[in-house]
Amino acid sequence: MRATRLFAVRHGATEYSRDRRFTGSRDVPLTTDGRLQAEAVAQALAGNTVAAVYTSPLERARICADLIAKPHRLEPRVEPDLREMSFGGWEGLGRDALSPSDAETWRLTPQLVTPPGGESLGAVATRVRATRDRLIAAHAGESAIVVTHAVVVRLIVLAALGLGPERLWSVDASPAGITEIEYVGDWATVHRMNTLAHLETLPEARA
Repeated sequence: MRATRLFAVRHGATEYSRDRRFTGSRDVPLTTDGRLQAEAVAQALAGNTVAAVYTSPLERARICADLIAKPHRLEPRVEPDLREMSFGGWEGLGRDALSPSDAETWRLTPQLVTPPGGESLGAVATRVRATRDRLIAAHAGESAIVVTHAVVVRLIVLAALGLGPERLWSVDASPAGITEIEYVGDWATVHRMNTLAHLETLPEARA
């Protein structure tokens, strides 16, 4: 069987990620630092042979994908199901603005949460899994880059580790973090997870 290698990248920083607010389906732009982070990811992955770059339709991911795809002379392909979890009425809020019961449930049992007007974590996991499986099949023997969001990256990693959405907080997905997973048949190997070494030379975060 031929292996498929996926590089899963979270987009760079935004004002919402800096302030730890729920972003979800809102089209929030990158900050200046977020763009610099995306450029650093592009440099870090430039030496890899990549067949395709896929991106969430949201601007913060698309801009990063454009920068990451450029060294490979590729045009990013938009995958709607790589979008972030919709947080509905929570979007724009910090965790401290939630009711104590909602905040506690999201922290301890995120798989039981459906924000008002938003998605359940299980629904997100279903669409992400279907997209991942399709990309693996399309790129047997190749490598591809996926530029997406924190919840999506976490779900991709958890599935590779054989863990379910209820373990959402067992892994991290920092802005501009790089995760690398190899798939062969039913087996997945996580080669690196949320690596940030490529950001070490950037100036200290600004607005």
